[in-house]
Amino acid sequence: MAESKTAIYGAIGANVAIAVTKFVVAGVTGSSAMLSEGIHSAVDTFNGILLLVGLRLSQRPATPEHPFGHGKELYFWSLIVAVLIFGLGGGVSFYEGIQHIRNPEPMRDPMWNYIVLAAAFVFEGTSFTIALKQFIGQTNGQPFWTALHRSKDPTTYTVLAEDSAALAGLLVAAVGIYASHRLDMPALDGAASVVIGVLLVGVAVLLIRESRGLLIGEGIRPETAREIRALALAHPGVNGVGEILSMYIGPDDALVTIDLDFDDGTATDQAAATISTLQREVRARYPMIKRLFIEAGSPPEADQTTGAVPFKQVDPTNGVVVARA
Repeated sequence: MAESKTAIYGAIGANVAIAVTKFVVAGVTGSSAMLSEGIHSAVDTFNGILLLVGLRLSQRPATPEHPFGHGKELYFWSLIVAVLIFGLGGGVSFYEGIQHIRNPEPMRDPMWNYIVLAAAFVFEGTSFTIALKQFIGQTNGQPFWTALHRSKDPTTYTVLAEDSAALAGLLVAAVGIYASHRLDMPALDGAASVVIGVLLVGVAVLLIRESRGLLIGEGIRPETAREIRALALAHPGVNGVGEILSMYIGPDDALVTIDLDFDDGTATDQAAATISTLQREVRARYPMIKRLFIEAGSPPEADQTTGAVPFKQVDPTNGVVVARA
């Protein structure tokens, strides 16, 4: 969480300085693309604040009404951020560009635009570097794009996406301003604003897709479930594994339930030992599985030496069900 906050604070600091400068220069030069870039930076600043709100709310402890905690608060606020990028960032930039194309105005003193764009590129590049460094530290050796797709921490990939879009938008704005001034075609400045709007809408759609999946109960990856199943079947006495149910309730907090079928004649103490061992194996291999519930689907027989019958036993320290009647 501390690393995520570092990336967000870096993005907010860069965007505040850039937004103010862009708006001032847009007013001086009359550049539509620069105005769109100012709106983009202002929206990114507000989005960073919302992500901090989401981080804080997601860390609240569990309550009777929310027994699994408030981890999904972060997914909700990241969805709000994506919607704002879509509506305010993309929509307003697109509208401003269309208006400038329909009513083009000659640009005044474009040199200021280039100076601001260069400075903004440095600030945005710094913010992007901070976020990228934080993200790479969390990939555990996975390829970049694979890790990005599998990440369940919206703070990191949202900042990465925003900064990537910002850098691309700065390049588009620079090309539009240069072409508009060089060719004496003010409409090209508006066209650059439209491209920036489309770029932001595309980024927003991707972020909305990721947030939606996590909000409606996205679980662990199929390959992870298959590996857990293989771990279970490797234990003597386990002849089947039922459906593995799972759901992410926070960036590093997954809930998983496993239903085991034991061979006929398996003693209760043997089944309990198998379940306890499997629980340790799963937790060691997948630390993000914080809440693990394992049940014996086909109850083992009573221990012939003690006469003990199967019963439901829950380990109070980790919530693991070690047997079921």
